[in-house]
Amino acid sequence: MGNRVGPGAGASASGRGLVRRRRRRWVRITAFGVTGVLVAAGGVGWAVYAKLSGNITPDEAAAAELARYDRERPTSLVKDARNILLIGSDSRGGTGNARYGRDSGTERSDTTILLHLSAGRDNATAVSIPRDLMVDLPACRRPDGSRSAPRFAMFNQAFQIGGSACTIRTMEKLTDVRVDHHVVVDFHGFKAMVDAVDGVEVCLRQPIDDRAAKLRLPAGRVTLNGEQALGYVRARKTLGDGSDTERMERQQRFLGALVNKVRSNDVLLNPAKLYPVLDAATSSLTTDPELASLRGLYALVRGLRDIPMEQVQFLTVPRESYAYDANRDQLVEPAARRLFERLRTDTPVAVKDNGPREGSYGDSYPGPFREPAVTVSPPPTFRGNTAAEDTCG
Repeated sequence: MGNRVGPGAGASASGRGLVRRRRRRWVRITAFGVTGVLVAAGGVGWAVYAKLSGNITPDEAAAAELARYDRERPTSLVKDARNILLIGSDSRGGTGNARYGRDSGTERSDTTILLHLSAGRDNATAVSIPRDLMVDLPACRRPDGSRSAPRFAMFNQAFQIGGSACTIRTMEKLTDVRVDHHVVVDFHGFKAMVDAVDGVEVCLRQPIDDRAAKLRLPAGRVTLNGEQALGYVRARKTLGDGSDTERMERQQRFLGALVNKVRSNDVLLNPAKLYPVLDAATSSLTTDPELASLRGLYALVRGLRDIPMEQVQFLTVPRESYAYDANRDQLVEPAARRLFERLRTDTPVAVKDNGPREGSYGDSYPGPFREPAVTVSPPPTFRGNTAAEDTCG
């Protein structure tokens, strides 16, 4: 009996043993609860991941076509540098796109941008390619399986004839730059992206009244929603001098403002705002199979968060009116070749918002950009803008 533990010593319902049992029970309940929350969160997280990944359409046909011609494609010269071809499709098929015109069963790339990401992810250069640029198109596989004959035609016909694979092969023949990835986005995807960030602010030097684009805007600072933004970047004849060059410059400024908005803490650090952006960004994308998942996209862009906005640059390839048709374009040499060589070797370029519309330092462009000779040549400077610039500046 002497070894029996009495009341108050931990054996009774009112002793320290009860406190310890209750504490252990609470720990178990809490642990089970936390585990349940984590499992639930993990389930939701996986569901979200699966949904966003499922939004992206892998371009298997283009991958097969490019593999067929792999031996003739350029070689990547700099490890970890990446070149991504961004293609804006004018297809009237698909969700919400019929309102922009009749669907003829074909589509062209009215906007094509070669995006170069440096190996160290310390700069990004986006080069617009004019849709009316006269180029050599290779023989390409048509959607019906037949093959086109090589021809000399406008650049945007490549997409109409043979889709993204034909556009990539045309770009590589033109620039000798290896295209590592490609992304195709349609009207609906563009609008959704703008709406997901609650609009993008631009500065208009004069009011806009464009019936074709269904766009009426006042002068000054204006925040464009998705529908307005689409009209703004597509409008041509009623804005500025009506040239495609000026439209490309307008697109570049808008993209810079969009990048700035997405990179802002208000979006990236707010899950409630970030999810709609990701959902919109992926909902209308067609990409090469390697990028066709959140994992693939993240692996590509994870280093972009640290690029200073002034090092995110937009420019148009040096171009001029085609010698045999003023309504078409041709490259300005040697400026274009110099630009492509720098992209290929991952060598910096610079942009300025004044001086000639296209070109670089050199005899082809005397005037505002010419500087006294120096021992070490500065990087060639092209007309363009950066994501850091204020559109009203």
